[in-house]
Amino acid sequence: MVDVWLPYGNTEVCLRISAESFLGMVKPDERKGAEYPSEEIERSLKEPIGTKRLSEMVKPNDTVSIVANSAGNPSLNFLILRSVLRELNEAGVKNENVNVIRGYDPLRIGSKETSTDIWRNDIPREVELIDHNCEAEYNIQVGETSLGTKVYLNRRFVESKVRVLAGVLEPHPYSGYTGGRDSVLPGISSLETIQQNLSMVTDLKARPGSLEGNPLHQDMVEAAHLVGVDFTLNVVNNSQQEIVRAFAGDLDEAFEKAVEFADEVYKVLIEGRADVIFQSPGGYPNDANLYDSCKGLNSAMEAAKKNGILALVAECSEGYGDRAFYDWMKDLKDLKRMENSLRKRFSAGGYMAYCLTRALEKVEMVLISSLPDYYAFEVFRLKSAKTVNEALRHVSATKKNARILAISHGNISIPVVRQ
Repeated sequence: MVDVWLPYGNTEVCLRISAESFLGMVKPDERKGAEYPSEEIERSLKEPIGTKRLSEMVKPNDTVSIVANSAGNPSLNFLILRSVLRELNEAGVKNENVNVIRGYDPLRIGSKETSTDIWRNDIPREVELIDHNCEAEYNIQVGETSLGTKVYLNRRFVESKVRVLAGVLEPHPYSGYTGGRDSVLPGISSLETIQQNLSMVTDLKARPGSLEGNPLHQDMVEAAHLVGVDFTLNVVNNSQQEIVRAFAGDLDEAFEKAVEFADEVYKVLIEGRADVIFQSPGGYPNDANLYDSCKGLNSAMEAAKKNGILALVAECSEGYGDRAFYDWMKDLKDLKRMENSLRKRFSAGGYMAYCLTRALEKVEMVLISSLPDYYAFEVFRLKSAKTVNEALRHVSATKKNARILAISHGNISIPVVRQ
């Protein structure tokens, strides 16, 4: 027997699988975080890819706008921003001439505005912190992409002399990877621009780790080029949210180098698709609710056989997570109706309902969680089990001689079937 440990809330649960049945564990490369994260960020700023140092670009009286994406944790964002500000200060740029815009993320459930409150104590008081509001009147048009998206962006960023993007690069359910160019679209875009971009979200190439042929990614790249970005900083983390490497420099070249490294960390080759998958989103906060726990479904489906079984190991201590997610699963149910609705108007909860429904059309799903059975079965159409080994007994009774794959950090792991 093989003991397989999977994150569950703030702890782990043990799944006992026979060695003959076990295909292996999919998890991000276990690289150690940088011993001194701030030094790794500063190294990347001193050795930019494809361009001059930021400190060599700016003049003392320049206005500088920095867009920071919201991935990662507050302390990580602080390290990134502090390093960029130090680079600017070395060139004589005063903090009063710098603003930091926290980008909008359509998959973050809740308000269309973000909150910089948790950053305020870590950033110099002279630096202006701005929560981007995608519905604000200050968004102005800078052009149109080849896919027809009219690009309206945050006026403060557009009118700044020097424009910088900084943040975390990691797998994303539909844009391939976060970081770099998606800091512009959707990060500082208008609601209209975001909706036009996300009307393509049902494209089969819009999935984690997929950039080539992904229309959302192409749209995001063009939007960033329309406004003009002078400098970027992308950091790649391990599964513990520790900085492993940083890549700074040109908008395209630094991003592409970061993606090459991220592919090594997050993509895992598997020999074939599995009859059964046990997937954990990665423990808390990734499995705090069912909505967040479904962010790795697109990746899991790449590794699952048709008519297989996916056991989702997610505590869901905070319930199902999003009302729109609940309503779409309860009322729509039909995948085509969901696709049509998403093309007309994107909804974060609706998109996650679409991902779940698409998964249910391919596999049977079992949820191991604290979510009440009524919600799991009656609303979300998931069979439920209280323990992973209870789910394994169901699998054994349903699928004889099943080949089982485990995924420990499903929200950021990308299984790739060897061709």
